[in-house]
Amino acid sequence: MNTDGELAVAAAEAGAAVVLDRYGTDLARFDKAPGDFATEADVEAEKAILEILREARPGDVVVGEEGGRSEGSSDGVGPQREWLVDPLCGTLNYAARTMLVSVNVALRGGGRTVAAASADPFAGEVFWTDGDRAWGRTGGRDEPLAPDASSNLVDLNLDPPFPNAPAFRAARLLLDDGFTGRFRPRVISSTLAVAWVAAGRRAAYITDGHLGDSVHFAAGIALCQAAGCVVTALDGSPVHSGTQGLIAAADSDTHAALLKLIA
Repeated sequence: MNTDGELAVAAAEAGAAVVLDRYGTDLARFDKAPGDFATEADVEAEKAILEILREARPGDVVVGEEGGRSEGSSDGVGPQREWLVDPLCGTLNYAARTMLVSVNVALRGGGRTVAAASADPFAGEVFWTDGDRAWGRTGGRDEPLAPDASSNLVDLNLDPPFPNAPAFRAARLLLDDGFTGRFRPRVISSTLAVAWVAAGRRAAYITDGHLGDSVHFAAGIALCQAAGCVVTALDGSPVHSGTQGLIAAADSDTHAALLKLIA
């Protein structure tokens, strides 16, 4: 656990263990917004992740989806390091006993994400990056992630908010013959699907939104970039710029086709 990448894996695995253990149990819910809530599993998983990070990197800032921002013990010397923690992405799936969730941990420093991990508690997999390369870990063994668009499966995030509406709504792609003629849409409602693009299990992922400080998307975007995917905003500009939103595609041909359809 000496490297930030290994620490991200350990933290994500700790959160995933809690998520797996609490699956199917009677969980209290905490309302966050209309139609949105957290469960005891979200809170407990975040606590487990923070314990790992705080023990190993007490000087770092941590931003958790449930607990918010907590400052580290840094003396202010050197660049600020900030961990973004999404302890259970897919809470609605999880509460409905649907095994499509991820546990996301990402470290930002020096203006970029330098380490990240997305864990699938039910498959026992962790997709992770040291900021330069990306791997999938199963049973303690790492294999390089290899994007592959051959499935033509494209995940669309249909959850609000939609800051680019009415100009862009992902749901409109479902009515576009050009889209459905080439691609096969999927909706899993978890950023696990972003990691799947890096792993070659999805041709692409599309979402609207302002994602620059998102605890949900930081890990998946970093994985896709490190794996060599084409990652941009919805208008093809660099991610987190222009119209914002996200297109993460396995290759340039898939990205170009989706960009044209969105435009």
